[in-house]
Formats: sequence, structure tokens, C-alpha cells
Amino acid sequence: MSRLACPTPLRLVGLPPVIAPGTRLVVLGSFPGVASLQAQQYYAHPRNQFWPIVGTLLGIDLVALPYPARLAAIRARGLGLWDVYAACVREGSLDSAIEAAEPNDLGSLRRRAPGLAAIAHNGGESARHMRVTSALGLPVYRLPSTSPANASWSLERKLAAWREAFQSAGLGR
Repeated sequence: MSRLACPTPLRLVGLPPVIAPGTRLVVLGSFPGVASLQAQQYYAHPRNQFWPIVGTLLGIDLVALPYPARLAAIRARGLGLWDVYAACVREGSLDSAIEAAEPNDLGSLRRRAPGLAAIAHNGGESARHMRVTSALGLPVYRLPSTSPANASWSLERKLAAWREAFQSAGLGR
């Protein structure tokens, strides 16, 4: 009787940071989901509320823009994106399935963005790294996840929480 070996999950590599010298607020996710990795785009899952929330706060319809224009629009307004993990092993998209995670160099945020005024963690897994980001001496926010898995928070409630972080960094309306 032959035994079939379970395939070893592949090591996944995340997306590069979207950070410019004029970045005032960096939103840190945990690690891109399957849809984002396939598209090579932050928050690519169609039910993720990130782009609608950020668009509302910045006063632009980011959802209607092609991805490169979205990135240009947020960069121009002082918003940056990155994840706390550079690489990991994971099946599916849930943060609870992340294994063997390799962290990004979050300590480099102030060097990458000299005008940085605040850091926001998008969801609980990202917020586990608040000890590292708090050491940078800036306001740090734990925000409700924009993931479709976080259905317990309404869009309005998420918007209110996100608005505080954006306003503290001088972004948004």
C-alpha cells in the first residue's frame, strides 16, 4: 500500500511597500491574501473594504481607478501601504493560517518616510506588531480589519475608526 505525501505548502512572498518620502500615514496589513498575491495588488479581493473606506476618507473614488492610478492617488495624498510580514507559509487567505512568518523591517519606516506622522495596523494580526511600531515614537492605531472575514463591523463603524487615524496624520476629510 503506497502512502501519498501531502504537498508542502509553498513559501509566499508579499508585495513591495508603497511608501514615499512624503508619506504621512502608513497602513500595515498582515500579509496579502490569495487574490492580492495573484493580482500583485494590495487589497485585491473584491469584497475587501479597504479601497472604498480609503476612497471615502480621501474624497476620491479609488474603486473606479485602475490599480496604478489608485497607488498614485494615495501616494500623492500622503498614504502608504505595507504589510508586517515579508513572507510566510499559508494555505488560503486567513491570518490564522500564517506559519513561519518572516517580518518586514518595520523599524525602517521613519527612514523610508521622513514625514511619517502615524502608523495604522489593519486588523488584529498586524496589530500584534504594535510593540515594534510604537517604538518609533509615533501615534499607532489598531484599526478594524477591512477583510471580508471581519463581517461583525459595519462599514460605517469601520469608517469612523479609520477616520480618526487619517485625521491624526492630517489626511482625509
